[in-house]
Amino acid sequence: MSPIRVALTGFFTLIAVMGMGRFSLTPQLPLMLQEHGVSLSSAGLLASMNYIGYLAGALYAMRLRKQHAWYLRVGLWITIAATLLSAFTPYFVVQAILRFIAGLGGAWALILITAWTQDRLAAAQAPRLSAAVFSGPGAGIMLTGILALVLTHYHASSAQGWLVYGGVALLIGLCLRRALPDEIHRAQATTPAPFHWSPSLKKLLITYTLAGFGYILPATFLSQLANVMFPHSTLAALFWPLFGLAAIAGVMAVMFLGTRLPTQLRLTLTLVLQALGVASVVALPGTGGLVVGTLLTGGGFLAIMQLAMRMGREIAPSQTAQVVGILTTGYATGQLVGPLVSSASVHLFGSLSPALGVAAAGLLVAAGVTAWNRPVVNAEPVVRCEQPGN
Repeated sequence: MSPIRVALTGFFTLIAVMGMGRFSLTPQLPLMLQEHGVSLSSAGLLASMNYIGYLAGALYAMRLRKQHAWYLRVGLWITIAATLLSAFTPYFVVQAILRFIAGLGGAWALILITAWTQDRLAAAQAPRLSAAVFSGPGAGIMLTGILALVLTHYHASSAQGWLVYGGVALLIGLCLRRALPDEIHRAQATTPAPFHWSPSLKKLLITYTLAGFGYILPATFLSQLANVMFPHSTLAALFWPLFGLAAIAGVMAVMFLGTRLPTQLRLTLTLVLQALGVASVVALPGTGGLVVGTLLTGGGFLAIMQLAMRMGREIAPSQTAQVVGILTTGYATGQLVGPLVSSASVHLFGSLSPALGVAAAGLLVAAGVTAWNRPVVNAEPVVRCEQPGN
């Protein structure tokens, strides 16, 4: 399979499982709130089920020793099924279970398709094509935002919205049937070495966990904040596709700009910019604050993921698979805590603003931890990427 086809397979897989499957909840929440299917507080709990599933999926995927390709396909299809089935139930408990399943399948698909594409692209000496793979969630967010804008124009219900998002994911899944791998090869060290918890890796885990917590509140409730600010206006629906577009731009900037700067410095600066974006939603009233928050939060979303994974490879170059699994688990934990904090904020203060302030502070702490984290590369065996067989 050519490197371009590998990259496109990863790109569209992540559109289906992340954009349509997981992040479609964000533009759906305003409709569900309007229909009184959920309250603002229970919406946070619904989002938490998504992230509990993602955490469970990440923990399970990092322990897999065989059948990786099978779990990739299962993750894709159960995410598609959960999205479609969400259209047929008005019950909160059932919706929560389906969000858990979507999170579980999304984690399996994300981790395994990333492992496969990065190995294949590295073997083909085309690492920059990984930008296409990492921009998949951003493209998915932008697409869900455009679809949400159309659905809003036609006054569609939340059930119709789930059908549209699930239908798009189903179409992508059918197109990917022959493109998905039958076998996934991970990078292997020529000489196995026991996993080493270095101080640098522990600090990176703290950073990435705080990053997951810091971004998830604005990412989850952005559409609802826009609807509160612009009631009964199609302008509110523009902010979610703008978030996705900013995420794609952030990926491209990390891949092609400032490559001479150390990864540590680029990650620190990106975390600070995202913290400013989250804070601006609260500090700057009106459209300006929401636009700045959307651009900076969205721009840092996938860029932070890329930089954290790269820094992990610099810290432990022969143990990439373990590092990716550990960091993904930390990020999922941060995502899980975020909606719980939002629910507490609404319950205690009747507003999301205190929770957003805590999220911005968490990102600044993450930036501080990163600034003081000077990775020392371990003297480990050289990683050899094997070319998958036919």
